[in-house]
Amino acid sequence: MNAEPDKMSAGDFPTPDRLLHAGSEGEFTAEDLVLASGRDVNPKSLAWAERRMAEKGRASMDELLP
Repeated sequence: MNAEPDKMSAGDFPTPDRLLHAGSEGEFTAEDLVLASGRDVNPKSLAWAERRMAEKGRASMDELLP
């Protein structure tokens, strides 16, 4: 064990709630949807995301995020 107290760097603080968000409360892009799905961003996945957004609207993101 280390007898010295832990020093906190600037990155050791929790993210403020105002910066955290999930779901589709804001605007999102096809690239956002691709990334939320865990896929690589490429023309095929962007086309998939655009189709999904056209079909399901905001629900397309809500289905992927908590």
